[in-house]
Amino acid sequence: MKFEFRAKIYKTGINWCVNVPLRISKRMIPVKGYIKIKGQINNYDFTKSLVPVKNKPYRLFVNAYMMKGGETALGKVARFSIEQTTKKEVKNYSTPKLLRESLKKEGLTKSFNQLTPSRKKDILKYLSFVKTDETMKKNVNKLIAQLKAKKKNVRVP
Repeated sequence: MKFEFRAKIYKTGINWCVNVPLRISKRMIPVKGYIKIKGQINNYDFTKSLVPVKNKPYRLFVNAYMMKGGETALGKVARFSIEQTTKKEVKNYSTPKLLRESLKKEGLTKSFNQLTPSRKKDILKYLSFVKTDETMKKNVNKLIAQLKAKKKNVRVP
């Protein structure tokens, strides 16, 4: 269920934050005290956790990316839309064509698939941000060399 509210961004210590109205946080289920959410600040998407504060409403910390994306600032009132997430949302990264072809050519597809899921995710995540063909080739060659050498801790860069 989605909830909407407006709140003034204030500073506590060195952090920026807003208080989440009790009418909203009371309708969510905390896990170990925290409430995992996804939402928007002035139509800018974010994923965070609501933090419990003793004898006060739950607090949502607002970071610089949220401030910039939401085009807001300290002391301003921002528009929030939040909903609780019940499970960790996993982003899947696609395998680059060059990597697929190289693994197949070298007969290392099985070796790559035997890496732990988190190791494969880290590698594919890194490769998803590579911008040039030259850098992609360099990183794929490094990965292939590590797989051939049967290294335990395969990684890029």
